[in-house]
Amino acid sequence: MRQFFRILLLTLVLMTVALVSALTAMRLAIHGREVIVPKVVGMSPLEAERLGAASGLQVVVEREFFSADIPEGKIMTQMPAPGAKVRRGWSIRVARSLGPQRVAIPDVTGQSERAAELNIRRRGLALGSVAQVSLPDAQQDQVVSQNPPANASGIAAPKINLLVSAGPMPPTFVMPNLTGQPLGSATLALQDAGLRVGKVSVLPVPTAGDQPQTAPVAPSEPNPASMIVTQTPTPGQKIAAGSTVNFEVR
Repeated sequence: MRQFFRILLLTLVLMTVALVSALTAMRLAIHGREVIVPKVVGMSPLEAERLGAASGLQVVVEREFFSADIPEGKIMTQMPAPGAKVRRGWSIRVARSLGPQRVAIPDVTGQSERAAELNIRRRGLALGSVAQVSLPDAQQDQVVSQNPPANASGIAAPKINLLVSAGPMPPTFVMPNLTGQPLGSATLALQDAGLRVGKVSVLPVPTAGDQPQTAPVAPSEPNPASMIVTQTPTPGQKIAAGSTVNFEVR
């Protein structure tokens, strides 16, 4: 019996040692792949790439900014910050300096979006975001505003954002309640308002509760005398000219 307990105790000790060894190896494996992020601010991208490669990291230039203080081509900012612990293979995202602003911001208002883009890129700048707005007095596809404005100085990024006219807004209507009306008269009313009739579905005729159930009868085709039961869009909803209205009729 004592021999049995001795063997059991030895087995437990060996299992504990094996578990501790496995946890230690796992911890070393995890932390062994961690590296300290070096400082690359002030370096050229090539120098930063070499320094990062020595630690198993990649350097990615994500943005470019004008700077009167940092020489052209040098890295301005980095993420993660120097000293941070990351896994090998991690990317250091950096922003590169373009030096002082030397290019004038062109005035592209009044031009088409395509012409404005060509004008911007021809000067070595980049097209930023493009938003659209409906204006009654501006032609469609015409640039109505830009940011930064023409001849601006001290800008940060070499990008110009545009606001482009989508043309005047189409007239809108409040959807009338057409339920209970014949399909023919409703169709004429919609056509006079500049709207269109879309899908028309025929609902089955309900049977009386005291009648024996029979095989369902296929709905007939809609006709001008069919009565409107439901409509989409619903009554009171705002719709634009040319919109489509769908019906369910009986």
